This record gives sequence, structure tokens and C-alpha cells, in this order.
Amino acid sequence: MKKSIEKTIPYSNISFGTEPTRLVRFMRVCFIYQVYNFFKLNLKVMKIVVGGHS
Repeated sequence: MKKSIEKTIPYSNISFGTEPTRLVRFMRVCFIYQVYNFFKLNLKVMKIVVGGHS
């Protein structure tokens, strides 16, 4: 039985994808960063909604 598993198959579509860096992986799971982005996005949406109703 083969113990090592190849990560990608050459010339397949998935082999051209990039792997996220350690910083990107951390930011995806960091709760404080996600809460910050949530409120930042909500503020942008509220600016658009308030601007459209005035």
C-alpha cells in the first residue's frame, strides 16, 4: 500500500490553484478580524441604503 499521498495531479485544474499563506489562514479563522469586517461591511451597506432613501 502506498503511504505517501500526492497532493496534486500534474496538469489537472486543481494543480493550478494557489495555497493560502499562514497569514491568510489565520485571518480566515480570527474572530476579532471577522467581527471587524462584519461591521465594516454593514457600515458600507447602511451608507448605500441611507443615501438611496434621502
